This record gives sequence, structure tokens and C-alpha cells, in this order.
Amino acid sequence: MRSSAKTAFVLAGGGSFGAIQVGMLRELVAADVRPDLVVGTSVGALNGMHFCIDPTAAGVARLAQIWCELKRGDVFPLTLRRLFGSLRGSASLADPSGLRQLVEHHLVGRDIEDASVPMHIIGTDLLSGSSVLMSSGPALEAILASCAIPGIFPPVRIGDAYLIDGAVASNTPVTSALSLGATRLIVLPTGFACALKEPPTGALASALHALNLLVARQLVRDLGQASSEVEVATVPPLCPLAVSAYDFSRAHELIERAAQSTRRWLDQGGLTQQRIPAALRPHVD
Repeated sequence: MRSSAKTAFVLAGGGSFGAIQVGMLRELVAADVRPDLVVGTSVGALNGMHFCIDPTAAGVARLAQIWCELKRGDVFPLTLRRLFGSLRGSASLADPSGLRQLVEHHLVGRDIEDASVPMHIIGTDLLSGSSVLMSSGPALEAILASCAIPGIFPPVRIGDAYLIDGAVASNTPVTSALSLGATRLIVLPTGFACALKEPPTGALASALHALNLLVARQLVRDLGQASSEVEVATVPPLCPLAVSAYDFSRAHELIERAAQSTRRWLDQGGLTQQRIPAALRPHVD
């Protein structure tokens, strides 16, 4: 690899599968693989910001602890008021205050530019559909905007724009990383549940599963279109995976499985292999 390469970690979205990225980060840090910048979307923005504040083994361990203590209701609180409100024209099913409190508590009022490693968060302009790159300003608002899944969370107003989940425009922000001058990409995908025996139950679980399928398809497309002048290493997501992206009770298991898989990938020279993992392509395990 070129010693002068500008390395970007690219973190996609994926609901509760964001725990998988924590295991990946743990092993990359242990192998002394360091980014010059990080680009994240949706839950990848949340993980990325925490990592950029403290890109050390201790920082990743704290992020793992946060994930292992998370409950579904912390992220997607559903109230009768919200459900009735959806019938009366409300823009979302879930109360965004839960996610706001969670992010605010752990970021303690940070601005994006305060991070030790440059962090860039992707959102989508609700009115134009264009991708929006946020590299400065309050991290809380940027993360909430990037995580604002349409219909589940309301849009977040930043300046004159109403922003929603970066998934709509660029859930795997490969292009954004390249526009920031990255010449080497290390992509951390969350993958999708390929081993479910039946469809997810419930509207939110179904929506997150469908979104993860979209993420994987988009990532395969973006990686296939990446210039041959750019080094791209994609950490393989977990496969088989029979967990719902709406289930936050399996975080420890996902972190440990991802760490083991990533360690094996690194030992086998994964950083030098520019291939798209088969687990990202359409398949049923």
C-alpha cells in the first residue's frame, strides 16, 4: 500500500447491527490501523463520532459498553401519543427524544470539529433529495439528522434545510470519502440478516430490514464503481446472521463475532485484497 495514502474509515448504517462495527473497530485499532478521517451515515455516524473523539482501544471499549447497555426503547420509544399522532399527520412513529437523550449524554455537547480525528456526517435534504455533508457544528444535531429514518423519526432542521437519514441519498458514503481526498478506503458495513426463517414482525423491524437490504445493494454498487486509483478494503460483515436489526439485545454477541471475523480477515491479508465480500451480495444462508 502507498505510504502516503490518506485513509478514510467509511461506516454505513444498519440499526442494531451498528454493534458489528464496534467489533470491527476494536480489531482495526488492535492492528494499529488508523484513519486520517471518518465518514459515517445513520448509526455509522453515531459510531464514527464516538470513535473520532477517542480513537483508542479504551475509546472503543467504552463504545462497546454503551452498545451492550442499550435497549430498544432507548432508541425507538413508542408511545400511544406518538402512535395516535401518526394517524393525525405526525411525521414519525417513534419519539426522537429517546435517541436525543442517548446521544447527548454520551457526546457531552461536542462539536464535530472537536474530534481527534476529522469526522464527516452524511444526511439527506428532505426537499431536494441531495446528500448533505456535515463536517462542523453540533454533533448532536448532525447525528440525529443522519439517523432520522423517514416515517420513524421526524426530520431535523439544520439551518434552512430539513434533513433525514443519509440512507436516502448515500448510506454508504464512498463518494463523499473520495471527495474529501481519501485515497484509501476501509469500509465497515453492517450487512443484513441473511438467515431469517421468516419476515421480521412489526412495521419498524420490517422497515429496518428493508433499509439494510438497500444499504448492502448500494454499497456493492458504489464499491464496483470506485476508481481503480483508489485502494478499497471492505471488512466482511457477519454471515450467517439471523438477528433483527430492531433487536438490541444481542449487541455483545455481535461485537464478539465481528471482532473474531475481522481478526481472521486481517490475519489473511484482508487489507490488501480489494474485493467485495460475498456476504454483501444478494443471498440466503
